Amino acid sequence: MSRLIPYLTAATGMAFVGGSVAISGSLADAPQFTVQALRYAVACLLLYGYARSRRIPVLRPRGRDWFWLTGIAATGMVLFNLALVEGAGHAEPAVLGVAVACVPPLLAVAGPALEGRPVSRTVLLAAAVVTAGAALVQGFGRADATGLAWAVVTFACEAAFTLLAVPVLTRHGAVGVSLHTTWLAALILTALSLTVEGPGAVSRLTGNDLLAGAYLAVMVTAVAFVLWYSSVRSLGAGQTGLLTGVAPVAAALAGTALGDPLPRLLVWAGIATVTAGLALGISRPRAI
Repeated sequence: MSRLIPYLTAATGMAFVGGSVAISGSLADAPQFTVQALRYAVACLLLYGYARSRRIPVLRPRGRDWFWLTGIAATGMVLFNLALVEGAGHAEPAVLGVAVACVPPLLAVAGPALEGRPVSRTVLLAAAVVTAGAALVQGFGRADATGLAWAVVTFACEAAFTLLAVPVLTRHGAVGVSLHTTWLAALILTALSLTVEGPGAVSRLTGNDLLAGAYLAVMVTAVAFVLWYSSVRSLGAGQTGLLTGVAPVAAALAGTALGDPLPRLLVWAGIATVTAGLALGISRPRAI
């Protein structure tokens, strides 16, 4: 049972991410840079308080740490959110969702390469199955050339969020990486907010915007980041990457719980396929 804990940890984090889809959609009319800056600032404070209360040491970045941590913040957080917002104007949500669903095979190959491990045939096959299942759950939408370009950016940023953390997780741990990347993202987004949206943007946030941002800060950032990076540290990026398939499943089920119609047969087939891929990936991996 203890062997399954890292998988359950990553799955829980992805369930929070998937369940936030409807909440993120409610922020469509809000000043995006401003609300995201507040989100990451609040998450950073929560992570700092958690580290202090649990006496978890938070080390100062040094040398190349700055490159990896800033890379995570700039790509996996700032550019990722920008890609979602800009891509939504040129592509249906399913297109961006499928782009994210394509990440597991990349992590299954690039993750072990960064970690100095052999690539697992089992995990690579499982990643392909999970991706196929997630694509079925998301569906296939329409997009113009600009939308497809933003989908590629979304894919790259989602992969970078995990891969760029590999070199610094050993020294900083899940809490340290999450804390440093959130304050870096908050600084970048604050600069963008002041430049693009203006100092008065914060006054345009409604009560619902603030509630949605608070949920994103607590559950989808402070909690989910630590859960995810803890699993990456325990399992490696390749196997943890399989759990990204939980996000679209959680989004579909959360939509039903909030009153949407029951998922179509194709969605249920996708959920079953994701489940089969996860079961395969959790089995003992064999190296290539």
